[in-house]
Amino acid sequence: MTDRSDLTPLPSSPPPATIELHDLTAISVIGRGAKGVVFYIHEHSSGESLALKVISRPYIECKRAGGAAAVGDDCQSAYRRIYFERDVLLALNHPLFPSLRGVVSTEKIVGFAIDHCPGGDLTALRRRQTEKMFSDGIIRFYAAEMVLALEYLHGLGIVYRDLKPENVLIQENGHIMLVDFDLSTKLPPFKSLPEIPRSEPQSAQKKKMNRSLCRCFSGSSDVSPATLCSDYSQETAKSNSFVGTEDYVAPEIIQGNGHDFTVDWWCLGVVLYEMLYGRTPFRGINRKETFYRILTKSPELFGEKTALRDLIGRLLEKDPAKRIAGGEIRSHEFFRGVDWESVVVIARPPFIPEVAEPKVWAEVLDIEKIVEEISGSRRVETGKRWEGNLVTEGRNSSRNGDFEIF
Repeated sequence: MTDRSDLTPLPSSPPPATIELHDLTAISVIGRGAKGVVFYIHEHSSGESLALKVISRPYIECKRAGGAAAVGDDCQSAYRRIYFERDVLLALNHPLFPSLRGVVSTEKIVGFAIDHCPGGDLTALRRRQTEKMFSDGIIRFYAAEMVLALEYLHGLGIVYRDLKPENVLIQENGHIMLVDFDLSTKLPPFKSLPEIPRSEPQSAQKKKMNRSLCRCFSGSSDVSPATLCSDYSQETAKSNSFVGTEDYVAPEIIQGNGHDFTVDWWCLGVVLYEMLYGRTPFRGINRKETFYRILTKSPELFGEKTALRDLIGRLLEKDPAKRIAGGEIRSHEFFRGVDWESVVVIARPPFIPEVAEPKVWAEVLDIEKIVEEISGSRRVETGKRWEGNLVTEGRNSSRNGDFEIF
């Protein structure tokens, strides 16, 4: 059943730029998801390399007849979800999120052009670690950025609902970028966060980031970082959608009694667990067992008692009213000593991807044909999002410099 709260419009934004398909050269396929294919593209008019998320129109419209669609979904609501994701992208104005660079629209496809991240995703990065897991210091850095990103979304009234390592990309400067908002929903915000102005293209802006940008995270001088967005106890509207990725879905979504912003903090707990142990905490042999474990089992926090394990346990509290959230997370012992105002401007994060030299393309990929082939052959598993890994273009782990504060 389609949840109407999912379709609540965001504040109006200027319409996105239109990009003509013939102005693009598709270099490679870098991701495949439940609803689209992501290409690495070169835009000739601007000379920029971008990521293009493309959805097949026939694939969307077949949902009216049942097909691979969720129960109760139809063509109109599917398009409205696409428009909602477009509006989310237009509303974002923050260095840990993409900007919508333009929209491609033909009879066969709809596509969103956003900033390209050459470092791949957190899953690919973890697998390249010697121990296949992250150290506490690396987890602390990425966790701090995810906290900042989720607080920003919640300030806009957006519940993300799909935080997982595959949706946490590594930008050229080593900082994260959250992507993929087709499962997000809109609820009344707890507290509006100030936007970070983005008057220039994001690629140029990131090179000029300084501490003055970062002060925007704290709002006015009389609001401390520890208390910003800490009021997660006030009464708020709830969504009743049954959405998410199987291993990361919060118990209140499974129970179907309504959920709010606190589902994102549950997802954060799952992601931190996976970064520490190399696997998710509740995975079963099938969806039924996974959901049973999410509802009834406590996470197995092996090893000595540490601040990180305590934080994970408090994030994976099954009762959302008791779950740690917002400012409580910032002030947790695990983040002791973190200067929240400097996180997004650290010059040397733990991993800086190498930027590949410009390529000469011998073959031009046919975007519409590839999307049609993938959409036509995709096997959709009920209740589980189809997930693909992004291709990375460089590896250069750095343990020196600013990152040492973590």
